[in-house]
Amino acid sequence: MTMMYDVLIIGAGQAGLSMGYFLKQSHLSFLIIDKEQEIGDVWRKRYDSLVLFTPKRYSSLPGLMMEGNVDEFQKRDEVVEYLKKYATTYSLPIKHGTEVISVEKTKNIFHVVTNRGELLAKQIVVATGPFQTPKIPEISQNLDKSIKQLHSSQYKNSNQLQDGAVLVIGGGNSGTQIAVELSKTKEVYLSISQKLKFLPLTFASKSIFWWFDKLGILHANRDSFIAKKLQQQGDPVFGYELKESIQKGNVSLKPRTRNAEHSTIYFEDGDTIKVKNIIWATGFCLDYQWIKIKEAFDMQGNPKHKRGVTSVSGLYFLGLPWQHRRGSALLLGVGNDAKYLFQQIIENFEKSV
Repeated sequence: MTMMYDVLIIGAGQAGLSMGYFLKQSHLSFLIIDKEQEIGDVWRKRYDSLVLFTPKRYSSLPGLMMEGNVDEFQKRDEVVEYLKKYATTYSLPIKHGTEVISVEKTKNIFHVVTNRGELLAKQIVVATGPFQTPKIPEISQNLDKSIKQLHSSQYKNSNQLQDGAVLVIGGGNSGTQIAVELSKTKEVYLSISQKLKFLPLTFASKSIFWWFDKLGILHANRDSFIAKKLQQQGDPVFGYELKESIQKGNVSLKPRTRNAEHSTIYFEDGDTIKVKNIIWATGFCLDYQWIKIKEAFDMQGNPKHKRGVTSVSGLYFLGLPWQHRRGSALLLGVGNDAKYLFQQIIENFEKSV
């Protein structure tokens, strides 16, 4: 017998768990499904030395504060344990090892085909997050097989790499953290496409996010003047570890990577280098091809939504970058978006009965 739910949540990361927290307070039947085998698996697969740049005060989901000093910066495994505790604390109904193959809508019902059978739902929240398909430039295919290549999502620690120099391509916080870590044991180059902007993790004994909070930056919605400026500038690098490594000569900065051939890397300024290892810290692409509802997406395949609510009745997205505010895709802000969508789900349900 095919199960029917009032709400089906696809994805059991921080977005899906936050949505489950609010739905648990309602009379609606719901289920969270996830292709991973355990809570926190996506985090567990990240690099070993990962440390969040938001302190615990700004990294907790609704209803449960992270344990310990609220001004501490938590490590990867601490986040994993916190998410597991969160799911257990609220007894959230989660079905692991369940990968969605397709989603279609017939009349007022969503048909969700998974590797473990079909599920039916009156409403759906897509909470698969921004880290979906690794984005690796085509020039990677021009390199010799002797070059060890990893996307940042595949990188765990330096033991995966060969002897010799490493090129990290991408100046976001993951790429810069990895570059700093590797510079302790290897010759490291960091290729960036725009000038690095550094911000301190703390200022006047307070987290920089405490100041963002007080200045209203954390609460600026995506259409505000300040939010638009922030989106244009891109993400800063939080902390000064990389800056110090560059000054000491432990990390060599390079401009944008223009091309690659055999074992040679070509940069925009005409310079070239040869390396034995490359870490592609080049981000991710959103991939929603499995959602067979064309009107929910624009020509580029991105969800058409307003604060996560689409024009398709009962279809919602949660955990997208800048869905409403800067922290929408982070532990920092996903709870606020989940609360808003919960209100929309309840209103939609009441209209249909």
